[in-house]
Amino acid sequence: MINLYEVRETNQMIEQDNLDVRTITLGISLMDCIDADLDCLNQKIYDKITTVARDLVQTGQAIERDYGIPIVNKRISVTPIALVGEAACKSPEDYVTIAETLDRAAKEVGVNFIGGYSALVSKGMTKGEENLIRSIPEALAKTDRVCSSVNVGSTKTGINMDAVRLMGEMIVKTAECTKEKDSLGCAKLVVFCNAPDDNPFMAGAFHGVTEADAIINVGVSGPGVVKHALTKVRGESFEVLCETIKKTAFKVTRVGQLVAQEASRRLGVPFGIVDLSLAPTPAIGDSVAEILEEIGLERCGAPGTTAALAMLNDQVKKGGVMASSYVGGLSGAFIPVSEDQGMIDAVKAGALTLEKLEAMTCVCSVGLDMIAVPGDTKPSTISGIIADEMAIGMVNQKTTAVRLIPVIGKGVGEMVEFGGLLGYAPIMPVNQFSCEAFVSRKGRIPAPIHSFKN
Repeated sequence: MINLYEVRETNQMIEQDNLDVRTITLGISLMDCIDADLDCLNQKIYDKITTVARDLVQTGQAIERDYGIPIVNKRISVTPIALVGEAACKSPEDYVTIAETLDRAAKEVGVNFIGGYSALVSKGMTKGEENLIRSIPEALAKTDRVCSSVNVGSTKTGINMDAVRLMGEMIVKTAECTKEKDSLGCAKLVVFCNAPDDNPFMAGAFHGVTEADAIINVGVSGPGVVKHALTKVRGESFEVLCETIKKTAFKVTRVGQLVAQEASRRLGVPFGIVDLSLAPTPAIGDSVAEILEEIGLERCGAPGTTAALAMLNDQVKKGGVMASSYVGGLSGAFIPVSEDQGMIDAVKAGALTLEKLEAMTCVCSVGLDMIAVPGDTKPSTISGIIADEMAIGMVNQKTTAVRLIPVIGKGVGEMVEFGGLLGYAPIMPVNQFSCEAFVSRKGRIPAPIHSFKN
């Protein structure tokens, strides 16, 4: 039974602690749109998205009004386009037309982003998948709301180093294609290991082939709520600290569960999962880094950061999993530099480096996220960073990802402004020693021995 105290507590979390539901993401299968004729395929994709998602934005707004819970984004994820377009697309340019169709459909129904301009190539690439990957720079330059992701590794298959090498080149090319906007295209492109099929968060969302025709996935947020709760237990033991995080994560996830069930009922679409990730924003007081500092670090990046983050991530999972019957997606703490004011401040202060961020990704979701690097960074260096991050995901049986932004024309220490949820970031230095000979090797890195569990 909901009591008055819980209602007041939730209102306080919304009004004072930046509690929001970060996204309602409607997953739509495009498998029934597959056609050998490109024009026909584009028309089918447009018709299906605009039909299935017709009421998504209005429903989200109605739930906001009825319950007083802010829902920041309404999004769509679709079946990886490399699969959908392979029969019709004979060149990268053909795939670009699909990206433009997705963008038109997203604007028609009013969603913030549409994800799924994706390829799953953890073991090898078909010609169609390679064409899609090569089309990404142009596709992201010509669209506003399309997000792209490429899964290049998994615990079961190892790491496809041919795809890793190609993605290093494509990230630099995307940066060049969108250099007038501070290489913003790269903010909509993510490289994965062990990508989940039901992730509601961008830029990595796509609708997996194991999913139903349509599904509702919800991503919650709430770093501000956790930070506020921890201010009340300063100096207490780890036991008290962990219990506080766990209880708070439960409350945050309950809000997400309520919104997910209500959206599912109103849209007549099955409820998929709640993703219980702590997703920060550039707003003051809505930062994962500030939680770590509240735990006892002078600055995020100080010795002890990885341990504090590991504990935070674990307690969020333990609390959240009790609040929802179906937990999925990424579900952990995000550490996107440009989207987290505490992270930005830590980089400015010299406390947080790329190497420390890499260490932190071993214990949280999802990876090296929204990190601005010098525009003259070599593609092979970016491929090396991707390979490192993929290896962490592969060996640890977890999702890891890379969203690096080489900002053309800018160097270390300069600031870059992305705007909105994407925030701003200081450009971070990258190790200048070459890994060219390593990433130039063809083939794949084999799966680790513990993947062999049949």
